[in-house]
Parts: sequence; C-alpha cells; structure tokens
Amino acid sequence: MKRILVLFLFLVQSSFVFASDQVAIERAPIDLSNQPSLQKGARTFINYCLNCHSAKYMRYNKLLDIGLSKKEIKKNLLFTGNKIGDPMEISMQTEESKKWFGATPPDLSVVARSRGSDWIYSYMKGFYRDNSREIGWNNVVYVNSAMPHILWELQGEQGLDKATGKLITNKPGKLNQKEYDSVITDLTNFITYMSEPNQLKRKKIGFYVIGFLLVLLLLTINLKKEFWKDIK
Repeated sequence: MKRILVLFLFLVQSSFVFASDQVAIERAPIDLSNQPSLQKGARTFINYCLNCHSAKYMRYNKLLDIGLSKKEIKKNLLFTGNKIGDPMEISMQTEESKKWFGATPPDLSVVARSRGSDWIYSYMKGFYRDNSREIGWNNVVYVNSAMPHILWELQGEQGLDKATGKLITNKPGKLNQKEYDSVITDLTNFITYMSEPNQLKRKKIGFYVIGFLLVLLLLTINLKKEFWKDIK
C-alpha cells in the first residue's frame, strides 16, 4: 500500500513539474470556410514556406477549391516550371537541407494532423532572438528548433525575458501585432486545409448522414409501434 501511495505521489508531482514547463498554446482561430483567408494563407505559404518545406500531398489544382482560378494560380502562385496538376514539391535535395539546417525540413502537407493547428499558430508567433545559436533564433514552443524565423521582417525581433518567460518586442517589424497575427491565422488556416482538403465536404456529408439516420430512427420507432399495437 505504501508503495502504491509513493508511486501515486510521484506521478502527481511529475505531472505538476511537466505542466509548469509547458508553454501556453494559443487557440488558433481556424475557419476553413473562409476562402479569402485560405487564399491569403496559400500566398504566404508559397512565398515563404515552400522554399524549404515541401507539401507533396497537396497539388496546385486543389487551390481551385478555395476560390482561385487557373489563371490566378499560374500567374501568382506557380513560379517554376510546375504544372497546375503537380504536387507542391521543392527542388532542394535532402542532403543539402541536412547540411544547411542540420535536419531535413518536414513536409507540411499533414503537419496540422501531427502537431495540431494551435501548435502551428503558437509556434509561428514564438520566435525570439538567441545569439547563442548559430542561426540566431530560438522558439518558446519548440526549443532549439532548426528553423530560423522566416517572417521576422513582418513580425520584427522578439526577445525572451528569462525572469518571466514571456516574449517582448525589441524591434518592430513591417506589421503591427494585430496584422501579423492575421497573417499567421491565414497561414495556419491554409496549412490546416492542406492536411485534409475535403474535410468540409466530409463534415457536410456527415450531417446529412446523421439527419438521415434520425429520420430512419423515427420511422423505425413508429413502425415498431404499428406492428405491436395489437399485442398485449
């Protein structure tokens, strides 16, 4: 009994220590029905992220589903010789990425499924200057991340107050905080969309199926009553 009690106290204590080390993850205001947001997120993703990160499970022609035309995709989002039906892949080789970054940048097609939208949103807001690192950046959500802050010109430079663990703005960027949060919201929205482009259709079909089953349930109950009304 004593051993069980000691083990229980150890687990409780460990959970408190673990919780105290956790960074607060912000809620991402995701709205996959917001096509303008998805379009802006796609533009940010292709301009900033697709240089190092691939999205091989996402094709350019899926951007038609978020309200873009083929002409708009070819003119504004296809900067290489890729065709509109090609997947969003990059030309950088794995060996080169490991040499430059120390690790291969992950494919972002399904990162929203593995990490979650809230994690991505908080991660993109969590960069701060860290001169002790070779890349000059660190992140409060993913400590010692190999990724530099690609949007620092937009957000500016943040520093980490070691006493409080909070981020402070040392140098403002081209955007104010509200504008930068909007950019990150759109980017997170699009990355979430890429993880399952048909999820809105799937959810819509799900509501129809549930509605059909409810109607079928009512019919079944009434049919059962009709069959058994004369049986005592």
